[in-house]
Amino acid sequence: MKLKEYPDRDMMMIDLADALASEINAGLMTHDRVSLAVPGGTTPGPVFDTLSAVDLDWARVSVLLTDERWVPESSDRSNARLVRQRLLTDRAAKAEFVGYYRDGLEPDAALAAVGEELGAVLPLSVLLLGMGADMHTASLFPGADRLADALSDDAPPLMALRAPGAPEPRVTLTAPALKGAMSTHILITGADKRRALENAVDLADSQKAPVCVVLQNATVHWAE
Repeated sequence: MKLKEYPDRDMMMIDLADALASEINAGLMTHDRVSLAVPGGTTPGPVFDTLSAVDLDWARVSVLLTDERWVPESSDRSNARLVRQRLLTDRAAKAEFVGYYRDGLEPDAALAAVGEELGAVLPLSVLLLGMGADMHTASLFPGADRLADALSDDAPPLMALRAPGAPEPRVTLTAPALKGAMSTHILITGADKRRALENAVDLADSQKAPVCVVLQNATVHWAE
C-alpha cells in the first residue's frame, strides 16, 4: 500500500483526477479500450468534475460502478444517477456506461445479462474505490449475507448481496474483479477513515475489514 497525504481536500481531488486521467491516457495508447470503475457517494464528486473535462478519447473508455444499490436511476440513492450527473458530462459524455440495474428484475435474475457486458471490460484498467469507517469497500460490508462468497477467489465478477441495515439489495464487484485491476486508488477523507485504514492494515482480515482485499497494491489518497 502506498499512502499519499494532502494538506487539503481540494488539492487531493485535483491531484487524483490528474492521476486517473494520466493512467487512462496511458492505457489508451496500448489498448483499443480502457475501463474505469468508480464508486458512488458524494466524496468522489469533485474528482469526477475535474476528470470529466479532461481531453481524452472518451469514446474508447468504458465506465462502470464498483457497486450499486438496486434502485432505478430516478432514485436519489442511485449511484448511476450520480455518475451520470458528475462524471459522464462535458468531454466524458462520450464514454460508454455499463449499468447494472434492470427494471422489473431482482438482482440475481439480472446478473446473467449484466455479466456478459461486464466480461467485455475486465480486467479493469483503472479502479477508484472509497472506504467506509467500518472498513467496507464497494458493497463488501462486514456482516453482509454473502460476503464470504464475494471474497472467494472463484467468485463471479459481480454479485448481489444484502448489507446490514441497508434498505435495498446491492450489487457489487467481487474480490477477484477488484484485485484484478491494473491500477487501484482509494479515496478517503477525515480522521475517522484514517483510523479505519490503520485498523484494516493491523487486522489484515478481509472478513472483518473487506478493504484488505485491495490494500496491498492500492494507492490511498487521504486528506483531513
